Amino acid sequence: MAYEKDPTSNFHDVVIVGAGISGINAACRMKEQSSDRTFTVLEARDAIGGTWDLFRYPGIRSDSDLYTFGFQFSPWTEDRTIADGPSIKRYVTKTAATYGVDKHIKYRHKLLAANWSTDEQCWSLRVDVSGEEKYFHSRFVVFGTGYYDYNNALPVTIPGIENFQGKVVHPQFWPEKLDFENKNIVIIGSGATAVTLLPSLAKTAGHVTMLQRSPTYVISVPQKNGLAYWARKLFPSSWAHNIIRAQFFLLPFLYFKFCKAFPIAARKGLKKHAAEQLPKGYPLDPTFQPSYNPWDQRLCVSPDGDFYETLREGKADVVTGRIKQVTGTEIRLEGSDTVLHPDIIITATGLKLLWAGGAKISVDNEAIEIAKKHVWKGVMIEDVPNAALMMGYSNASWTLGSDASAQFVTRLLNRMKSERFSQAVPKVGKDTAMKDLPFLNLSSTYITEGKGHMPKAGDRRPWLPRSFYPRDLWEARFGNITQDMHYTRLST
Repeated sequence: MAYEKDPTSNFHDVVIVGAGISGINAACRMKEQSSDRTFTVLEARDAIGGTWDLFRYPGIRSDSDLYTFGFQFSPWTEDRTIADGPSIKRYVTKTAATYGVDKHIKYRHKLLAANWSTDEQCWSLRVDVSGEEKYFHSRFVVFGTGYYDYNNALPVTIPGIENFQGKVVHPQFWPEKLDFENKNIVIIGSGATAVTLLPSLAKTAGHVTMLQRSPTYVISVPQKNGLAYWARKLFPSSWAHNIIRAQFFLLPFLYFKFCKAFPIAARKGLKKHAAEQLPKGYPLDPTFQPSYNPWDQRLCVSPDGDFYETLREGKADVVTGRIKQVTGTEIRLEGSDTVLHPDIIITATGLKLLWAGGAKISVDNEAIEIAKKHVWKGVMIEDVPNAALMMGYSNASWTLGSDASAQFVTRLLNRMKSERFSQAVPKVGKDTAMKDLPFLNLSSTYITEGKGHMPKAGDRRPWLPRSFYPRDLWEARFGNITQDMHYTRLST
């Protein structure tokens, strides 16, 4: 059934879904590069920030440097490379106010469904507004909703967890008044969240154990960067920002390429890096020897080596093994005499992937199965007109990718207006013998578990997965936007 238009709702040229870092970036680019277009931002929550408003667990921070995770047009001016969640939220909120896009945000507006009508050449959006359903309409939709479920964590099976008599907490739903002072805590997991939680909790907990099924790579990053210091001393602020930003997307990219080209050497280097920072005599095997190569999964970042420092101080440890059984007071491991006695168990087991915030997307009332679709230039979904995803990188700062996407969208909108196109829809050619590639090329559990919720990439242009920000930005600004893209001109 087609959605009926509500005559009391506003019509917008563009609707941006989500007021997190991707949505705010897209809104700022709209004002800057397509200022003659009307737009609104629909935000399901009651505040700006997205991830940085949702997560409240101790120590929440970025796992990317803020010089590239921050906005290109609104430089991160603090001397910290990695920033905590509240600071990032303040930065995003301030940027939204500075650029005036905060006035375009409609809070407590959760997108439930979106249907594109070919006859009307517009989107009809069904939105929950504080419990009441309303309709919005637009020519173009930008999904700045990220890629994971805000309401549900990744389901995992932990034998006997229901028997545990202490507190079980998932970081995504951290209790506001959780008392962990002098408590024994076991963090189940080995990803970025676990590596962040361990040093933060250990400041007041009795003892913290990170229980991992398999090891991960943890690399220390200095909070103060020498090049950033001297660039700000020697150059005008705009030059300094560009120099610092270039350093932080170029050097990690080169290191990523090195890891992929020379995995054995990269493994040796990371093993040495860990050995130098661990307590003397701390066993590397198996706890700090991952079975996979560097960048098969994302590397975990430790600001100023806080993770290793906590281990050296004896406030925490890392245990590797599979859980055999959780009892009322214990965690027993398979094939081991080790028994853990936690007061609190934290299940840092990953995110549940979800596209478009869970909204149902359809074209002419035919549901779109996102997992069967490819992504055109990392931005638009195959067979879906006038819609864009703001997606980042798996091997670099998220904002770099979403900014390239946003600048592509403004360029496309400007071209469509100048040539009077009402519809742009990417389609894989019928005679194209294209092989599927993963959209996010990581082997992390939450990625592999969530493949059924994510679109695909292809092995040829313009369906290739993203890889390098400067190239993707050039493509967004100057690249071919006609290959496999079908345009429809407004009738006159």
